[in-house]
Amino acid sequence: MILLDFEEPIGVLQDQLHKALEIGEKTGVDMSAATSELEKKVTDKRLEIYSNLTAWQRVQVSRHPDRPYTLEYIETMTDGDFIELHGDRGVKDDKAMIGGFGTLDGQTVMFIGQQKGINTKLRQYRNFGMANPEGYRKALRLMKLAEKFNKPIVTLIDTPGAFPGIEAEERGQAEAIARNIYEMFGLKVPVICVIIGEGASGGAIGIGVGDRVLMLENTWYSVISPESCSSILWRSWEQKQVAAEALKLTAKDMFDNKLIDGIVPEPLGGAHVDKPEMFKILKKEILSHLDILKKISPEERIKTRMEKYINMGVFIDNE
Repeated sequence: MILLDFEEPIGVLQDQLHKALEIGEKTGVDMSAATSELEKKVTDKRLEIYSNLTAWQRVQVSRHPDRPYTLEYIETMTDGDFIELHGDRGVKDDKAMIGGFGTLDGQTVMFIGQQKGINTKLRQYRNFGMANPEGYRKALRLMKLAEKFNKPIVTLIDTPGAFPGIEAEERGQAEAIARNIYEMFGLKVPVICVIIGEGASGGAIGIGVGDRVLMLENTWYSVISPESCSSILWRSWEQKQVAAEALKLTAKDMFDNKLIDGIVPEPLGGAHVDKPEMFKILKKEILSHLDILKKISPEERIKTRMEKYINMGVFIDNE
């Protein structure tokens, strides 16, 4: 398993544990007591570290290369019948944005999300999860399809931002994202949005307007990444840790500021440490919110959804 820089103390203990296991295998000596003690030390050290993560460290965890991506969540949580749908019916099929129908405990759900790619070749194929305008138009097409058949929508957000290339701007990147935001407010079906990794800028909010917006414990959600913020303010990436703290981008910060509706806990050490458990936790969370939202009328859901976003932020009325 790849360890992040702040996890080095855990790595030292894991090396000791592996050596103890090797000694036991080679010599036949009973090392159970020693290995049990070392396993406890690994767990205790992981608990100590992950109970005191900084904002920048949570950003690092959200980008861990072993962290599960959108397709893995969908294929594992659904009943093995996910059908991916393609194309925006205008330009092309954007591989950075995926979506389709799947059943979640017997009920059909429209899943939409960014897919980063699990290796170098696939990351290039998926454009590192940075969608073009046609990706957002495909997402909107699928949302409208779900609405037509009265099926709930679940979006899984994991992107460093919408693609910033000249060609994307030429094809209307800003308009595509703005259109999605506008249309999502009026969707008549339940909409649940989950940040499973990075939630950066308009690339995230383009599929991030919902009745429930949830963040996994070790994710971030902000108008700009810490590195980009640092490069603008300090002309260098060296202040990214300071920027991460100032941006208040962690799940706890977002929840405390009433910008999201809930935090989904991750297994100790992050979602990548125990993927099956993470899939189980998120599936249970989504089903719980769906059960509540389905009992509310479409008109009431839309009204509540709009009021939630209207009431965000701080403002002063001088009248």
